[in-house]
Amino acid sequence: MSGTNSTPPRPSPADVVEADRGRTQDTTPLPTRAPAAAAPAGGNRAVTIFLTGEAASLTGTGLHTVVLPVLAVLALHASPAQASCLYLLSQAPYLLFALPAGAIVDRYPVKTVLITTDLAAAALVAAVPATVALSTLTMPVLYTVTLVLGAVTVLHQAAASVILVQLSDPSHLHQATARQEAVLGAAATIGLHLGTGILAITTATRALAVDSASYLVSAWCTSKIPTQPARPAPADRTTLTGEIRDGLRHTLDDPILRPLALCLGATGAGAGVITAVSAWYLLTAVKVGPTGLGVIMGVSGAGYLAGALASPRLTGRYGPGAVLIASVALYPLLGIPLLTARPGPVWTVVLAVAGAGQLAAAACATATVRTVRQRRCPPELLARTQQTATWLVAGSRPLAALAASVLASAAGVWATLLAGTLVLAGAALALWPSPIRNLSRLPDAIPASSPE
Repeated sequence: MSGTNSTPPRPSPADVVEADRGRTQDTTPLPTRAPAAAAPAGGNRAVTIFLTGEAASLTGTGLHTVVLPVLAVLALHASPAQASCLYLLSQAPYLLFALPAGAIVDRYPVKTVLITTDLAAAALVAAVPATVALSTLTMPVLYTVTLVLGAVTVLHQAAASVILVQLSDPSHLHQATARQEAVLGAAATIGLHLGTGILAITTATRALAVDSASYLVSAWCTSKIPTQPARPAPADRTTLTGEIRDGLRHTLDDPILRPLALCLGATGAGAGVITAVSAWYLLTAVKVGPTGLGVIMGVSGAGYLAGALASPRLTGRYGPGAVLIASVALYPLLGIPLLTARPGPVWTVVLAVAGAGQLAAAACATATVRTVRQRRCPPELLARTQQTATWLVAGSRPLAALAASVLASAAGVWATLLAGTLVLAGAALALWPSPIRNLSRLPDAIPASSPE
């Protein structure tokens, strides 16, 4: 592949051997960590400022997730097919643009990408109230805004995963990543509830004005973090397609990243199938009602926050391999109550607790996987490698939703939930024989390749 001679050699699974003290340890001969560059003055403060901006941006994303469908249905009288198309267009950018986003972020200054995408998102969201005022709002306008806004969001998230590595001291990277995951989960939940609350007291167009302002706050926060030194451009830079291929190859050639990527892809597909039909099943078969559904979602969101924050401590005590395998195995096990639930308040509580456990496991695994990936990847490939994982997980959502629709029509909703749970269980079983099981410490960071 392009640039192979400048990429550190990848170990084989056979290089992972038994360690001392009765437990396994990853002794893969990784390249020695390069001397860490001095962290920017007030590095922790820079991370805090950045995450504050991310919280504002993600709150805005959650806000328009609620507002745009409401505007489509109530203002434009969208049909069920049009509403479904709007949802599909909101998810499609992860499938269509995740891989190009990684290559773009690896080409340009990350801080510039973050500010530009925030400003673009603010303008896109503000365009909707403008079309309402001009009486030109139509479903094609909403389709366009949703698709482009989704693409901008994918690009922003790709840059966010890279700048966190640049701002964090290597010894505290896992803690910073866990904080980012916690912020992501909390802000998205707050945005959903905030959107619902704002719609209850004012109009959708005013809610979108708040949404637009949240992106401006994010851009302002990003402008206040230290400017990172430019990354050297590789001498063998190829086309965008070639750079995407380099990111895919790095992921699939690495004995640690490959099983993680395949497991994440299968987990994303299984979870997507379940998510597509679970709300309908809870409301119609289990009869939890809107309040019960809100309780389940709210408690589950709290579980995500707790799991993300617990990830560094658990990984430090038990090792990343044990944490990852336990988390991935717990996810389908805690989905069993959904398959056996019956109407009644007791089952609502059980489902809320199980959902909190599921999302805690998911957040713990996500923070750990991201840290392992950040350390197994040279900086010049980081965004592309991260976006390969995003493409496998989030990009599978629209395809999983389509598969769930077909399966539910043919075999019923309960059978669809069971199929999704079995896919999740299969992903957990597939991870067990991989080198992940022997990973008892976070790998050393790989230094940047020197330009030739």
